Amino acid sequence: MITGERMAAVDENAAALGVPRKQLMESSGAAVARAVREVAEPGSSVAIVAGRGNNGGDAFVTARFLDEYDATTLLLGRAETIGTEIARENWDALERAGYDAREVADSSQFDLPDCDVVVDAMLGTGISGDLREPAATAAEAINAADATVVAVDVPSGFDANDGDHADNGVEADRVVTFHDTKPGLGALDAEVSVADIGIPAAAERDVGPGDISLARPDGRAGRPYVIGGGPYTGAPALAAQAALRASAELAFVAAPDTVAGEIQGYSEDLIVQSYAADVLTPDIADDLLETAEQYDNVVVLGPGLGTDEETLEAARQFLSEYTGQVVVDADALAVVPDVETEATLVCTPNRGELARMGGPDTDDLAAVAGEIEAFAADLGHIVLAKGANDVITDGERTRISRSGTVGMKVGGTGDTLAGIVAALLEYAEPMDAAAAGAHVNGLAGERLAERDEHGFLASEMLSELPKALWDEREPNE
Repeated sequence: MITGERMAAVDENAAALGVPRKQLMESSGAAVARAVREVAEPGSSVAIVAGRGNNGGDAFVTARFLDEYDATTLLLGRAETIGTEIARENWDALERAGYDAREVADSSQFDLPDCDVVVDAMLGTGISGDLREPAATAAEAINAADATVVAVDVPSGFDANDGDHADNGVEADRVVTFHDTKPGLGALDAEVSVADIGIPAAAERDVGPGDISLARPDGRAGRPYVIGGGPYTGAPALAAQAALRASAELAFVAAPDTVAGEIQGYSEDLIVQSYAADVLTPDIADDLLETAEQYDNVVVLGPGLGTDEETLEAARQFLSEYTGQVVVDADALAVVPDVETEATLVCTPNRGELARMGGPDTDDLAAVAGEIEAFAADLGHIVLAKGANDVITDGERTRISRSGTVGMKVGGTGDTLAGIVAALLEYAEPMDAAAAGAHVNGLAGERLAERDEHGFLASEMLSELPKALWDEREPNE
């Protein structure tokens, strides 16, 4: 099962792999035509009611596969307002080839012809809520018609993310959905079939540009709270700066006063809050917990924290009591397997840390992705295992990010990753934020490798993060 939002990401990933949406549209339209043939004999009359998006584009293709039928295509709106280039191309093909294709300028002009089959392609998976005109009038006519209604992907008015169906939505008899079923379709009083339209498995399994689109910030928000530093100072500074580069509006670092000045010295953009101790202790963790809960911060726990027993106890205590979202990295990972918490944890271990937590011990993480998924299921948290290929899993779903370069073995790239994920958690679901964060971090490294091969530093990745997150160009294009 796949949501409409996730399906859009998979489409984009497929295009990046060399299977463009136009090719998928051709397969989708052919699949709908097959469904029409199953419910009506050749010579039957078919009315195709299409919107101006790619759902309508699928239906324009369908019309070309129904030459043995008396088919009429009704476009809700004017052709010049068709929303995508590929849908417009398929509409133009109908007109040039002499198909019966008509524009319906407004609801008052909508007249559904007598027909045996109606193909509903007004609205696809990206639209939800009650239907507005002219779709509302068209849906009313479709529901009243004495015809078999075949819906393209989902019935118009159906929300493919949560399964809600608008009160004035289309009541379909058959639904031809693409690639995988959508949430809630099984509850409809309709026959649902899933059409394989040729999307490669890698488009869903491997993280790609669609995943970045799914998690990409649409503004500037969030105030990640980095709890780290003590023995090390660069790690928390990198994590906090990466969060800022990935759209956070502020980044706080809580650190011992013995190193707070040094951390502040890395960047004037950081807000460093010092506490009077050499390392994090349980008493101090209580104060930090209160601050994080009060401001509902996304917390990054672990960078540069150290392995002092008192510090580990403080990390254990913090996690057991916090109820928000936490990116757990570096030294703090050691306490996760023994902690019971209501917090949402995204754990970012490298190969060695993963093994010490109880996960598989291997250099090739992608080869044991199933084992990491099982480990995450037992752990009860999201795991973003860092390696040549990153494995991201919540124990049920698993993704692989293949971006990155050998130059990212330099110290500090895991800290930038933690900061990116923390920033994206303000906008995206945890699994989506983790997957996109891994890919963006790797793309930033690839951009530097184009210029500096293996000689770049983690601090240099900071300036590349916005380009990797918002620039549609992939490295080496």
